[in-house]
Amino acid sequence: MYLVAVLAFDGVFASALTGVVDLFNLTGVTWNRIHDQPLDRQFEVRVVSRGGNPVRCTNGIRMAVDCSLEQLDQADLVIVPTIGGKLETVLAQEQDVLPWLRFLHQGGADLASNCTGAFLLAEAGLLDGKTATTHWGFSQQFRHHYPQVKLNERELITRDGNIFCAGGGTAWRDLTILLVERYCGADLARELARAFVIDVRNDLQSIYAGLPAHSYHQDDQVQTIQAWIHEHYKESTSLGQLAEMVHLSPRQLQRRFTTTLGEPPLQYLQRVRIEAARKMLERGTNNLARLSEQVGYQDVSSFSRLFKRHTGLSPSHYRQRFSRTGTLSD
Repeated sequence: MYLVAVLAFDGVFASALTGVVDLFNLTGVTWNRIHDQPLDRQFEVRVVSRGGNPVRCTNGIRMAVDCSLEQLDQADLVIVPTIGGKLETVLAQEQDVLPWLRFLHQGGADLASNCTGAFLLAEAGLLDGKTATTHWGFSQQFRHHYPQVKLNERELITRDGNIFCAGGGTAWRDLTILLVERYCGADLARELARAFVIDVRNDLQSIYAGLPAHSYHQDDQVQTIQAWIHEHYKESTSLGQLAEMVHLSPRQLQRRFTTTLGEPPLQYLQRVRIEAARKMLERGTNNLARLSEQVGYQDVSSFSRLFKRHTGLSPSHYRQRFSRTGTLSD
């Protein structure tokens, strides 16, 4: 039987914690009960916290735990659920967790985080030089604080060695099914997904992503270009024209923008245009040629390829999925 440690802390997102516990505890159980087969439990799950103290989840529920960090010095797998409280507060109060995470990882434990739980793994230095994901809405903040991590917020799940990260929301379900398959094989993972009616996805998280609402930097010239792009994204421009606005060379602007935001200015412009197109599709825009022109593209086929590269879906499929009425026409 595999030992799974699920970290609990004040400010944890309750469903991300209890949901993972349920799925691991009921692997080899629920499906077997449905089919009147002997139970074949695969995992022993322990919920742990600093000092073994109860924790208060973001929804106000007070939750007891099984043991303290000090009582658990080995595990096959450690799960770090979503931080639902204020990130800075939780990271400050959970500093004692960081050496424990490093110790278990050095002992051979797999590590897995969901959503903003990746901030704790990064704070512990465990994601340095590694590919990771987190909730798309916190990607800019994550990249600002942990530039040494290879963040790919487009992905729903990343794996680098024996460290797994899942994106936002209910991605913990997909992560748990993946980890059950890692330990128990595809058949048991498939049975678990079917028993709990989980449609395991191969989507990119970018299907759901928008642009981050805040800019976590203090570069005035980069902010000037950002503001111009958001105001004038429909207009044709070049790197040289953008650089001239803030009295930099194109190379200087490219370097400053990429260092600050993790992508060059023209790629950022693409994302702003794609975000505008997404909103129009969600509101019911049904003419692809008109839509592409309204977000700055004259060639419909080029726009469609770009949209699919950013979101994983064609404009027509995106509209079918996220808008309730109408069809998309050329």
